[in-house]
Amino acid sequence: MCDQTSYYSREELPSLGLASCGVDVLISRKTSLYAPERLHVGNHVRIDDFVVITCGQDQHVRIGDHVHVAAHAALFGDGGIVLEDFVGVSGRTSIYSATDDYGGDVLTNPTVPPHLKRVIRGRVLLCRHVVVGAGSVILPGVTVGEGSATGAMTLVNGDLDPWGIYVGVPARLLRPRSRGLLACEAELDALEAGGE
Repeated sequence: MCDQTSYYSREELPSLGLASCGVDVLISRKTSLYAPERLHVGNHVRIDDFVVITCGQDQHVRIGDHVHVAAHAALFGDGGIVLEDFVGVSGRTSIYSATDDYGGDVLTNPTVPPHLKRVIRGRVLLCRHVVVGAGSVILPGVTVGEGSATGAMTLVNGDLDPWGIYVGVPARLLRPRSRGLLACEAELDALEAGGE
């Protein structure tokens, strides 16, 4: 019987063929990675079971430091996705950086030739300390400002300003978000630097 954990070991991570990979990285063996040579993973990252990450032909998916991507989340990176430091992506969240044009003038879905459909692409940026609530959907071209959070089942179809808590379909500002976590970040930085 093989003694394996549910995450790839440090020694196994290079076999995934990632563009770059930091230290203290946990990627579930049940994660699906498409075009991993365009996936950049920072330090202290955890990617849980049944996460799907696709990287575009010309675009990369970049994951910063201290990032968690929870089970069943999907990052469709054909238009590029950036998760900056301390981002949390909750379970069953879908992040789309590309989508078919559903207006009716062209066909949709990957089974038809490219000249018969229109794909809308736009980089998605989740800035530092963003938390995305369970089951949320983020559409192409969106920037979620630093420190913002979305409640469960939120549809983000436009940019969100920094340090707000957003809910609903489409997302609307519920209230400001505390910046108290910045003191915790400073403490963590000191710990990682070897200080007290």
